[in-house]
Amino acid sequence: MRIVQIIPGSGNAFYCENCLRDGSLSKALHELGHDMLRVPLYLPIMSDELSEHAVDKVFFGGINVYLQQKSSIFRKTPQWIDNIFNSPGLLKWAAKMGGMTNAAELGELTLSMLRGEEGNQVKELEKLVSWLKESKHPDVVHISNALLLGMVKRIKEELNVPVVCSLQDEDIWVDALPEPQRTNTWELIAERAKDVDAFIAVSNFYKDFMCEKLGLPQEKVYVIYNAIDLKDYVQSSLPMEPPVIGFLERQCKEKGLSVLVDAFIILKRNGQIPGLKLRVAGGSLVEDAPFLKDVNKRLSEAEVSKDVEFLPNFDYDERLKFLKNLTVMSVPAEHKEAFGIYIIEALASGVPVVVPNQGAFREILAITKGGLLYEPNDPSTLAKTLESLLLNREQIAKLGEYGKKAVYEKFSVECMAQDALKVLMDVTKV
Repeated sequence: MRIVQIIPGSGNAFYCENCLRDGSLSKALHELGHDMLRVPLYLPIMSDELSEHAVDKVFFGGINVYLQQKSSIFRKTPQWIDNIFNSPGLLKWAAKMGGMTNAAELGELTLSMLRGEEGNQVKELEKLVSWLKESKHPDVVHISNALLLGMVKRIKEELNVPVVCSLQDEDIWVDALPEPQRTNTWELIAERAKDVDAFIAVSNFYKDFMCEKLGLPQEKVYVIYNAIDLKDYVQSSLPMEPPVIGFLERQCKEKGLSVLVDAFIILKRNGQIPGLKLRVAGGSLVEDAPFLKDVNKRLSEAEVSKDVEFLPNFDYDERLKFLKNLTVMSVPAEHKEAFGIYIIEALASGVPVVVPNQGAFREILAITKGGLLYEPNDPSTLAKTLESLLLNREQIAKLGEYGKKAVYEKFSVECMAQDALKVLMDVTKV
Protein backbone atom coordinates (compact mmCIF):
# COMPACT_ATOMS: atom_id res chain seq x y z
CA MET A 1 0.00 0.00 0.00
CA ARG A 2 1.28 3.47 -0.87
CA ILE A 3 0.74 5.84 2.04
CA VAL A 4 1.32 9.59 1.75
CA GLN A 5 1.85 11.34 5.07
CA ILE A 6 1.38 15.12 4.99
CA ILE A 7 3.21 16.77 7.87
CA PRO A 8 4.09 20.33 8.94
CA GLY A 9 7.83 20.88 9.36
CA SER A 10 8.81 22.44 12.68
CA GLY A 11 12.27 23.52 11.54
CA ASN A 12 13.86 21.32 14.24
CA ALA A 13 13.91 24.25 16.65
CA PHE A 14 12.17 22.53 19.56
CA TYR A 15 10.95 19.17 20.86
CA CYS A 16 7.88 18.44 18.73
CA GLU A 17 5.67 15.51 19.77
CA ASN A 18 3.72 15.45 16.51
CA CYS A 19 6.96 15.34 14.51
CA LEU A 20 8.32 12.45 16.60
CA ARG A 21 5.04 10.55 16.30
CA ASP A 22 4.81 11.03 12.53
CA GLY A 23 8.46 10.09 11.99
CA SER A 24 8.25 6.93 14.09
CA LEU A 25 5.01 5.84 12.43
CA SER A 26 6.36 6.40 8.93
CA LYS A 27 9.49 4.37 9.60
CA ALA A 28 7.56 1.51 11.22
CA LEU A 29 5.01 1.29 8.39
CA HIS A 30 7.87 1.20 5.89
CA GLU A 31 9.45 -1.67 7.81
CA LEU A 32 6.13 -3.51 7.56
CA GLY A 33 6.56 -3.42 3.79
CA HIS A 34 4.48 -0.39 2.81
CA ASP A 35 5.50 2.40 0.44
CA MET A 36 5.78 5.47 2.67
CA LEU A 37 6.11 9.01 1.40
CA ARG A 38 6.37 11.96 3.78
CA VAL A 39 5.43 15.36 2.37
CA PRO A 40 6.60 18.34 4.47
CA LEU A 41 4.67 21.60 4.61
CA TYR A 42 5.83 25.09 5.61
CA LEU A 43 9.43 24.24 6.62
CA PRO A 44 11.93 21.53 5.69
CA ILE A 45 12.55 18.51 7.88
CA MET A 46 16.05 19.24 9.10
CA SER A 47 16.50 16.42 11.60
CA ASP A 48 18.11 13.20 10.36
CA GLU A 49 15.94 11.38 12.88
CA LEU A 50 12.74 12.54 11.13
CA SER A 51 13.76 12.99 7.49
CA GLU A 52 13.60 9.34 6.40
CA HIS A 53 11.12 8.72 3.54
CA ALA A 54 10.51 12.47 3.12
CA VAL A 55 10.42 14.10 -0.32
CA ASP A 56 13.16 16.59 -1.02
CA LYS A 57 10.87 19.58 -1.45
CA VAL A 58 8.51 21.67 0.67
CA PHE A 59 4.89 22.42 -0.21
CA PHE A 60 3.07 25.44 1.19
CA GLY A 61 6.48 26.98 1.87
CA GLY A 62 6.22 29.08 5.03
CA ILE A 63 7.36 32.32 3.42
CA ASN A 64 5.06 31.96 0.39
CA VAL A 65 2.10 31.07 2.60
CA TYR A 66 2.68 34.13 4.76
CA LEU A 67 3.14 36.50 1.82
CA GLN A 68 0.06 35.15 0.05
CA GLN A 69 -1.93 35.86 3.17
CA LYS A 70 -0.64 39.42 3.41
CA SER A 71 -0.91 40.50 -0.25
CA SER A 72 -2.90 39.41 -3.30
CA ILE A 73 0.18 40.12 -5.44
CA PHE A 74 1.88 36.97 -4.15
CA ARG A 75 -1.19 34.84 -4.93
CA LYS A 76 -0.43 35.32 -8.62
CA THR A 77 3.36 35.20 -8.80
CA PRO A 78 5.00 32.78 -11.26
CA GLN A 79 6.66 29.57 -10.15
CA TRP A 80 10.20 30.90 -10.40
CA ILE A 81 9.46 33.60 -7.82
CA ASP A 82 7.81 31.06 -5.51
CA ASN A 83 10.91 28.87 -5.87
CA ILE A 84 13.11 31.68 -4.57
CA PHE A 85 11.06 31.96 -1.39
CA ASN A 86 11.08 28.17 -1.07
CA SER A 87 14.87 27.95 -1.16
CA PRO A 88 16.29 25.84 1.70
CA GLY A 89 18.41 28.71 3.00
CA LEU A 90 15.50 31.12 3.31
CA LEU A 91 13.26 28.50 4.89
CA LYS A 92 15.92 27.58 7.44
CA TRP A 93 16.21 31.26 8.29
CA ALA A 94 12.41 31.51 8.60
CA ALA A 95 12.38 28.49 10.92
CA LYS A 96 14.34 30.52 13.48
CA MET A 97 11.86 33.40 13.40
CA GLY A 98 9.11 33.47 16.00
CA GLY A 99 6.14 34.76 14.04
CA MET A 100 5.71 31.66 11.90
CA THR A 101 4.80 29.54 14.93
CA ASN A 102 2.97 32.11 17.03
CA ALA A 103 -0.76 31.31 17.03
CA ALA A 104 -1.87 34.72 18.28
CA GLU A 105 -0.15 36.37 15.29
CA LEU A 106 -1.53 33.99 12.69
CA GLY A 107 -5.27 33.74 13.27
CA GLU A 108 -6.36 34.88 9.82
CA LEU A 109 -3.76 32.66 8.19
CA THR A 110 -5.06 29.68 10.15
CA LEU A 111 -8.58 30.38 8.92
CA SER A 112 -7.39 30.86 5.36
CA MET A 113 -5.58 27.51 5.36
CA LEU A 114 -8.70 25.80 6.67
CA ARG A 115 -10.75 27.37 3.86
CA GLY A 116 -8.63 25.37 1.43
CA GLU A 117 -9.86 25.89 -2.12
CA GLU A 118 -11.51 29.12 -0.97
CA GLY A 119 -8.47 30.41 0.93
CA ASN A 120 -5.62 32.72 -0.01
CA GLN A 121 -3.22 29.79 -0.40
CA VAL A 122 -5.25 27.97 -3.08
CA LYS A 123 -2.30 28.23 -5.47
CA GLU A 124 -0.20 26.17 -3.05
CA LEU A 125 -3.02 23.66 -2.58
CA GLU A 126 -3.34 23.08 -6.31
CA LYS A 127 0.42 22.53 -6.62
CA LEU A 128 0.28 19.82 -3.96
CA VAL A 129 -2.80 18.11 -5.38
CA SER A 130 -1.43 18.13 -8.93
CA TRP A 131 1.92 16.71 -7.80
CA LEU A 132 0.24 13.92 -5.84
CA LYS A 133 -2.08 13.07 -8.71
CA GLU A 134 0.51 13.09 -11.47
CA SER A 135 3.51 11.47 -9.84
CA LYS A 136 2.80 9.98 -6.41
CA HIS A 137 -0.79 8.76 -6.51
CA PRO A 138 -1.33 7.16 -3.07
CA ASP A 139 -3.81 4.56 -1.83
CA VAL A 140 -4.48 6.61 1.29
CA VAL A 141 -3.44 10.01 2.65
CA HIS A 142 -2.61 10.56 6.31
CA ILE A 143 -2.74 14.15 7.56
CA SER A 144 -0.79 15.05 10.68
CA ASN A 145 -3.35 17.28 12.41
CA ALA A 146 -6.76 18.91 12.06
CA LEU A 147 -5.34 22.34 11.24
CA LEU A 148 -4.58 20.93 7.77
CA LEU A 149 -8.14 19.85 6.99
CA GLY A 150 -8.60 22.60 4.40
CA MET A 151 -6.78 20.47 1.81
CA VAL A 152 -8.83 17.30 2.27
CA LYS A 153 -11.72 18.17 -0.06
CA ARG A 154 -9.47 18.85 -3.06
CA ILE A 155 -7.32 15.78 -2.38
CA LYS A 156 -10.39 13.56 -2.38
CA GLU A 157 -11.89 15.23 -5.44
CA GLU A 158 -8.76 14.80 -7.56
CA LEU A 159 -7.26 11.58 -6.19
CA ASN A 160 -10.41 9.74 -5.11
CA VAL A 161 -8.64 8.22 -2.09
CA PRO A 162 -9.56 8.09 1.61
CA VAL A 163 -8.00 10.54 4.05
CA VAL A 164 -7.16 9.82 7.70
CA CYS A 165 -6.30 12.63 10.13
CA SER A 166 -4.43 12.43 13.43
CA LEU A 167 -5.62 14.50 16.39
CA GLN A 168 -3.19 15.89 18.94
CA ASP A 169 -3.16 19.22 20.79
CA GLU A 170 -4.83 21.30 18.07
CA ASP A 171 -6.66 23.08 20.88
CA ILE A 172 -3.40 24.60 22.15
CA TRP A 173 -3.05 26.51 18.87
CA VAL A 174 -6.73 27.35 18.37
CA ASP A 175 -7.42 28.48 21.93
CA ALA A 176 -4.43 30.87 21.73
CA LEU A 177 -6.20 32.78 18.95
CA PRO A 178 -8.08 35.99 19.80
CA GLU A 179 -11.83 36.15 19.31
CA PRO A 180 -13.67 35.92 16.98
CA GLN A 181 -10.91 33.95 15.21
CA ARG A 182 -10.93 31.27 17.89
CA THR A 183 -14.63 30.49 17.54
CA ASN A 184 -14.51 30.76 13.75
CA THR A 185 -11.57 28.36 13.61
CA TRP A 186 -13.30 25.72 15.71
CA GLU A 187 -16.42 26.02 13.55
CA LEU A 188 -14.41 25.69 10.35
CA ILE A 189 -12.49 22.65 11.64
CA ALA A 190 -15.80 21.00 12.53
CA GLU A 191 -17.15 21.69 9.04
CA ARG A 192 -14.03 20.45 7.25
CA ALA A 193 -13.88 17.36 9.47
CA LYS A 194 -16.88 16.01 7.56
CA ASP A 195 -14.56 15.36 4.60
CA VAL A 196 -12.36 12.93 6.58
CA ASP A 197 -12.83 9.15 6.52
CA ALA A 198 -11.33 8.43 9.96
CA PHE A 199 -9.50 10.15 12.78
CA ILE A 200 -6.73 8.84 15.04
CA ALA A 201 -6.63 10.41 18.52
CA VAL A 202 -3.56 9.86 20.69
CA SER A 203 -5.52 9.19 23.90
CA ASN A 204 -9.04 8.45 25.10
CA PHE A 205 -9.00 11.82 26.84
CA TYR A 206 -8.35 13.65 23.58
CA LYS A 207 -10.81 11.52 21.62
CA ASP A 208 -13.61 12.48 24.01
CA PHE A 209 -12.54 16.13 23.95
CA MET A 210 -12.45 16.41 20.17
CA CYS A 211 -15.62 14.40 19.62
CA GLU A 212 -17.47 16.85 21.84
CA LYS A 213 -15.71 19.92 20.43
CA LEU A 214 -16.22 19.03 16.78
CA GLY A 215 -19.36 16.92 16.95
CA LEU A 216 -17.50 13.86 15.64
CA PRO A 217 -19.17 10.45 15.85
CA GLN A 218 -17.31 8.26 18.35
CA GLU A 219 -17.09 5.38 15.88
CA LYS A 220 -15.18 7.57 13.42
CA VAL A 221 -12.34 8.24 15.91
CA TYR A 222 -9.81 5.55 16.81
CA VAL A 223 -7.40 5.77 19.75
CA ILE A 224 -3.79 4.86 19.06
CA TYR A 225 -1.26 5.85 21.69
CA ASN A 226 1.96 7.52 20.64
CA ALA A 227 4.94 5.22 20.81
CA ILE A 228 8.70 5.11 20.28
CA ASP A 229 11.36 2.85 18.82
CA LEU A 230 12.73 1.22 21.96
CA LYS A 231 15.90 -0.37 20.66
CA ASP A 232 18.41 2.28 21.83
CA TYR A 233 17.08 3.38 25.22
CA VAL A 234 19.39 2.58 28.14
CA GLN A 235 18.43 2.08 31.77
CA SER A 236 19.26 5.17 33.83
CA SER A 237 21.49 4.73 36.85
CA LEU A 238 18.92 6.86 38.74
CA PRO A 239 21.69 8.94 40.32
CA MET A 240 21.26 10.04 43.92
CA GLU A 241 24.63 11.69 44.57
CA PRO A 242 23.45 14.11 43.42
CA PRO A 243 19.90 13.43 42.20
CA VAL A 244 18.87 15.04 38.91
CA ILE A 245 15.44 16.34 37.86
CA GLY A 246 14.95 16.52 34.09
CA PHE A 247 12.68 18.57 31.82
CA LEU A 248 12.26 17.57 28.15
CA GLU A 249 9.93 19.78 26.12
CA ARG A 250 9.87 23.14 24.44
CA GLN A 251 11.30 25.60 26.95
CA CYS A 252 8.28 27.86 27.33
CA LYS A 253 5.69 28.89 29.89
CA GLU A 254 2.92 26.72 28.46
CA LYS A 255 4.93 23.55 29.04
CA GLY A 256 5.36 24.42 32.70
CA LEU A 257 9.05 25.24 32.86
CA SER A 258 8.30 28.22 35.11
CA VAL A 259 6.39 25.98 37.53
CA LEU A 260 9.25 23.49 37.64
CA VAL A 261 11.85 26.21 38.20
CA ASP A 262 9.84 27.66 41.10
CA ALA A 263 9.45 24.16 42.57
CA PHE A 264 13.20 23.60 42.20
CA ILE A 265 13.93 26.85 44.05
CA ILE A 266 11.63 25.71 46.88
CA LEU A 267 13.42 22.35 47.05
CA LYS A 268 16.82 24.03 47.23
CA ARG A 269 15.63 26.32 50.01
CA ASN A 270 14.20 23.37 51.96
CA GLY A 271 17.62 21.74 51.88
CA GLN A 272 16.30 18.19 52.24
CA ILE A 273 17.87 16.96 48.97
CA PRO A 274 21.63 17.70 49.10
CA GLY A 275 23.24 18.67 45.77
CA LEU A 276 19.97 18.51 43.79
CA LYS A 277 20.39 19.38 40.09
CA LEU A 278 17.99 20.43 37.32
CA ARG A 279 18.69 19.74 33.63
CA VAL A 280 16.51 21.33 30.96
CA ALA A 281 16.33 20.17 27.32
CA GLY A 282 13.92 20.58 24.43
CA GLY A 283 14.87 23.74 22.55
CA SER A 284 12.98 27.01 22.15
CA LEU A 285 11.83 29.65 19.68
CA VAL A 286 12.64 33.33 19.32
CA GLU A 287 9.47 34.34 21.14
CA ASP A 288 10.51 32.23 24.15
CA ALA A 289 13.61 34.39 24.77
CA PRO A 290 11.96 36.91 27.17
CA PHE A 291 10.45 34.06 29.18
CA LEU A 292 13.79 32.24 29.42
CA LYS A 293 15.52 35.46 30.41
CA ASP A 294 13.06 35.85 33.29
CA VAL A 295 13.54 32.21 34.31
CA ASN A 296 17.30 32.63 34.44
CA LYS A 297 16.89 35.84 36.43
CA ARG A 298 14.80 34.03 39.05
CA LEU A 299 17.36 31.24 39.27
CA SER A 300 20.14 33.78 39.69
CA GLU A 301 18.28 35.73 42.37
CA ALA A 302 17.65 32.50 44.26
CA GLU A 303 21.39 31.72 43.95
CA VAL A 304 20.80 28.29 42.40
CA SER A 305 21.93 28.94 38.81
CA LYS A 306 25.01 26.77 39.29
CA ASP A 307 22.75 23.79 39.87
CA VAL A 308 20.74 24.24 36.65
CA GLU A 309 21.89 23.27 33.16
CA PHE A 310 20.14 24.27 29.94
CA LEU A 311 21.13 21.82 27.20
CA PRO A 312 21.28 23.15 23.64
CA ASN A 313 20.73 19.87 21.78
CA PHE A 314 17.73 17.53 21.85
CA ASP A 315 18.29 15.24 18.88
CA TYR A 316 17.96 11.49 19.27
CA ASP A 317 21.46 10.67 20.53
CA GLU A 318 21.50 13.64 22.90
CA ARG A 319 18.08 12.68 24.31
CA LEU A 320 19.29 9.17 25.05
CA LYS A 321 22.30 10.52 26.95
CA PHE A 322 20.12 13.05 28.75
CA LEU A 323 17.57 10.45 29.88
CA LYS A 324 20.05 7.88 31.15
CA ASN A 325 21.44 10.42 33.64
CA LEU A 326 18.15 11.48 35.25
CA THR A 327 16.66 10.49 38.58
CA VAL A 328 13.17 11.78 37.80
CA MET A 329 11.48 13.63 34.92
CA SER A 330 8.90 16.38 35.35
CA VAL A 331 7.09 18.38 32.65
CA PRO A 332 4.45 20.41 34.55
CA ALA A 333 2.46 21.42 31.45
CA GLU A 334 -0.12 24.11 32.19
CA HIS A 335 -2.38 22.84 29.42
CA LYS A 336 -4.39 19.59 29.42
CA GLU A 337 -2.05 17.64 27.15
CA ALA A 338 -3.36 15.16 24.58
CA PHE A 339 -0.49 12.79 25.31
CA GLY A 340 3.11 13.45 26.46
CA ILE A 341 5.60 11.34 24.53
CA TYR A 342 8.38 12.56 26.83
CA ILE A 343 6.73 10.44 29.54
CA ILE A 344 7.20 7.34 27.39
CA GLU A 345 10.80 8.33 26.59
CA ALA A 346 11.60 8.77 30.29
CA LEU A 347 9.98 5.49 31.30
CA ALA A 348 11.80 3.66 28.48
CA SER A 349 14.97 4.58 30.38
CA GLY A 350 13.48 3.52 33.70
CA VAL A 351 13.09 7.12 34.87
CA PRO A 352 9.89 7.80 36.86
CA VAL A 353 7.85 10.92 36.13
CA VAL A 354 5.98 13.55 38.14
CA VAL A 355 3.29 15.26 36.06
CA PRO A 356 0.06 17.24 36.60
CA ASN A 357 -3.16 15.39 37.34
CA GLN A 358 -4.92 16.49 34.16
CA GLY A 359 -5.40 15.71 30.48
CA ALA A 360 -4.00 12.41 29.24
CA PHE A 361 -1.39 12.22 32.01
CA ARG A 362 -3.64 10.36 34.42
CA GLU A 363 -4.56 7.94 31.60
CA ILE A 364 -0.89 7.23 30.77
CA LEU A 365 0.11 6.76 34.41
CA ALA A 366 -2.88 4.50 35.04
CA ILE A 367 -1.51 2.21 32.33
CA THR A 368 2.21 2.46 33.11
CA LYS A 369 2.17 3.04 36.89
CA GLY A 370 5.47 4.78 36.28
CA GLY A 371 5.09 8.02 38.20
CA LEU A 372 3.17 10.36 40.46
CA LEU A 373 0.46 12.94 39.79
CA TYR A 374 0.07 16.27 41.56
CA GLU A 375 -2.47 19.09 41.38
CA PRO A 376 -1.49 21.26 38.39
CA ASN A 377 0.04 24.73 38.20
CA ASP A 378 1.15 24.85 41.85
CA PRO A 379 4.93 24.95 42.41
CA SER A 380 4.66 24.21 46.13
CA THR A 381 2.59 21.06 45.51
CA LEU A 382 5.00 19.95 42.80
CA ALA A 383 7.94 20.56 45.16
CA LYS A 384 6.32 18.43 47.89
CA THR A 385 5.63 15.59 45.43
CA LEU A 386 9.16 15.67 44.03
CA GLU A 387 10.66 15.84 47.51
CA SER A 388 8.67 12.85 48.77
CA LEU A 389 9.82 10.82 45.76
CA LEU A 390 13.47 11.90 45.88
CA LEU A 391 13.65 10.94 49.56
CA ASN A 392 12.46 7.41 48.73
CA ARG A 393 15.09 5.60 46.66
CA GLU A 394 13.07 2.38 46.73
CA GLN A 395 9.98 4.08 45.28
CA ILE A 396 12.06 5.72 42.53
CA ALA A 397 13.37 2.34 41.44
CA LYS A 398 9.96 0.66 41.69
CA LEU A 399 8.13 3.31 39.65
CA GLY A 400 10.87 3.27 37.04
CA GLU A 401 10.72 -0.52 36.81
CA TYR A 402 6.91 -0.59 36.49
CA GLY A 403 6.94 2.15 33.89
CA LYS A 404 9.68 0.61 31.79
CA LYS A 405 7.95 -2.78 31.73
CA ALA A 406 4.64 -1.21 30.63
CA VAL A 407 6.27 0.88 27.90
CA TYR A 408 8.00 -2.15 26.42
CA GLU A 409 4.73 -4.08 26.46
CA LYS A 410 2.30 -1.40 25.25
CA PHE A 411 4.08 1.62 23.77
CA SER A 412 6.44 0.17 21.17
CA VAL A 413 6.44 1.69 17.71
CA GLU A 414 5.59 -1.75 16.34
CA CYS A 415 2.31 -1.74 18.30
CA MET A 416 1.50 1.78 17.08
CA ALA A 417 2.18 0.86 13.45
CA GLN A 418 0.07 -2.30 13.55
CA ASP A 419 -2.85 -0.40 15.06
CA ALA A 420 -2.51 2.43 12.54
CA LEU A 421 -2.30 -0.05 9.68
CA LYS A 422 -5.64 -1.55 10.70
CA VAL A 423 -7.26 1.88 10.41
CA LEU A 424 -5.62 2.63 7.05
CA MET A 425 -6.61 -0.76 5.65
CA ASP A 426 -10.13 -0.37 6.93
CA VAL A 427 -10.71 2.96 5.16
CA THR A 428 -9.13 1.66 1.94
CA LYS A 429 -11.14 -1.58 2.16
CA VAL A 430 -7.94 -3.61 1.75
